[in-house]
Amino acid sequence: MPLVPSYIQKLANYVPGKPIEELQRETGISDIIKLASNENSLGPSPRAMAAMKLAMGSIYRYPDANGFLIRKKLAEKFNVQINNVVIGAGSEGIISTILRTFLLNEDEIITAKGSFIGFKVLANASGKKVHWVPMKNHRYDLETMAEKINDYTKLIYIANPDNPMGTYITREEFDSFYAHIPERVLIILDEAYYEFANSIHDYPDSMTYRYDNVITLRSFSKAYGLAGARIGYGFAHDKLIGNLMKVKVPFEPSYLSQVAGYAALDDTPFLNNTIKLNQSSMGYMIKEMEKLNIQFVPSITNFITTIWDSEDKAISITKQLLEKGVIVRHLNPFGWNNCIRVSFGLKEENQRFIAAITEIL
Repeated sequence: MPLVPSYIQKLANYVPGKPIEELQRETGISDIIKLASNENSLGPSPRAMAAMKLAMGSIYRYPDANGFLIRKKLAEKFNVQINNVVIGAGSEGIISTILRTFLLNEDEIITAKGSFIGFKVLANASGKKVHWVPMKNHRYDLETMAEKINDYTKLIYIANPDNPMGTYITREEFDSFYAHIPERVLIILDEAYYEFANSIHDYPDSMTYRYDNVITLRSFSKAYGLAGARIGYGFAHDKLIGNLMKVKVPFEPSYLSQVAGYAALDDTPFLNNTIKLNQSSMGYMIKEMEKLNIQFVPSITNFITTIWDSEDKAISITKQLLEKGVIVRHLNPFGWNNCIRVSFGLKEENQRFIAAITEIL
């Protein structure tokens, strides 16, 4: 019997976006901008930062394993009970807990091929059979996903909006899809980019779909600028949450993460500024890319994915941008070999990207 299961041995290491410090070491360039990881270019929520500074003196103590205060606040904000709320180390932390809690023996998973790479890693690491359904026009193909449901199907994962394509499924599409879902099948609706998407008129905010087999996931990483704090949250039926609370890592998220998330929920001015900047960045980037005849996928997130003639072209563009101190994300690890994802930055960062790509082209 092998020490390491075969499905673990076959896993590829997750390759994150290149850190600024790494590019500085490689090139000697000091003035670097990172538009690779969908981070909040405004930085973290000021209220979250202030709360963490005040809390530093207590980090010798373990955090509340049940996360009572932040779960209570989330419950009040979204009009649910505290027993409907779970927290974790980002949405990935909660996804990991979901897979460990609910998957048994021959259970199978259905999701889209080329969607969120974090789920891809966790699903493959589970050792379960996964039906990777190709996207259609860079969008989830819900019709084909529904056709894949069988007696072994236990879990369906949908990122809405999707990362890395930035596309979304509509209310009508989700309603039609849900009509095919047996009660025994769990649906994860990962809404990490919810704050950027919820103003879209036909976007299906899953908090209006309080079905017993739907788990909503959201994050503080994007709109609240707490990617480094690693804190996310989820909503579901109390029976699902109760079992997740049994399995989750006891002291996850950390004390400072919980403090930061709690404070960020009150930072409405920061959230509004983030959304306003994102809308402005979206308009600017689309206008400039159209001028340059750059093909891209329409997005409702804080990033835009560009499409190039070939993988070699995408690699070349990414490399030349790095040489100019601009970090973007070549999407080869996601399965989109000819695509580059560009996160929105501050106004001057967006302008620098456009200047760089103009010079390259």
